[in-house]
Amino acid sequence: MSKTLILGASGGIGSALVKACRARGDAVTGLSRSADGFDITDEASVAAHLGALDGPFDRVIVATGALEIDGAEPEKTIKAIERQAMMDQFALNAVGPALVLAHAHDLLPRDGRSVLAVLSARVGSIGDNKIGGWISYRSAKAAVNQIVHTAAIELGRTHKQAVCVALHPGTVATPFTEKYLGRHPAVQPAEAAENLLGVMDGLSADQSGQFFDWAGKAVPW
Repeated sequence: MSKTLILGASGGIGSALVKACRARGDAVTGLSRSADGFDITDEASVAAHLGALDGPFDRVIVATGALEIDGAEPEKTIKAIERQAMMDQFALNAVGPALVLAHAHDLLPRDGRSVLAVLSARVGSIGDNKIGGWISYRSAKAAVNQIVHTAAIELGRTHKQAVCVALHPGTVATPFTEKYLGRHPAVQPAEAAENLLGVMDGLSADQSGQFFDWAGKAVPW
């Protein structure tokens, strides 16, 4: 039986991942702020919760994140930048996953294949940015991509078969995206979860440190 850890387990995608993994027969451990007091932005909370887990895990998924924090909407222009809103984005979408990755060596088995996936977003791609806007969110996701890439290099030195990647789940119909769907096609969380698990299943250690979308296609940095 595979062991899976899902952080952000109460969110739209996170809860769908919990259900999908359990349907596969995985032993699933889920942590969230609302249910467990797990605050990914707080170093002490991350250390306490992860240190108390019964690992290692075959799969670890960081499904935390937010597009709006404390009512601050994505900026339409650089002129709309506010310091606190930008700091909040980095705390949740970049620093938080980094705090988790600091524990990656203890969460994953040293021998055998394992996957550590951090949910990112295509808008975090610098090369794919053609329209501007959403500066704080874009920048935080670009930062987490670099964090994942760097952590994967270090993890690979001791965990030769580990796969550490950033994943873009696509546009998913959740409260997270409700105000911003517009004319963009969106999938339900259950479908997004299956897509993400399918991508994880197909990755090999030589793809560690990369950035993929929900269909398994590489996303430019």
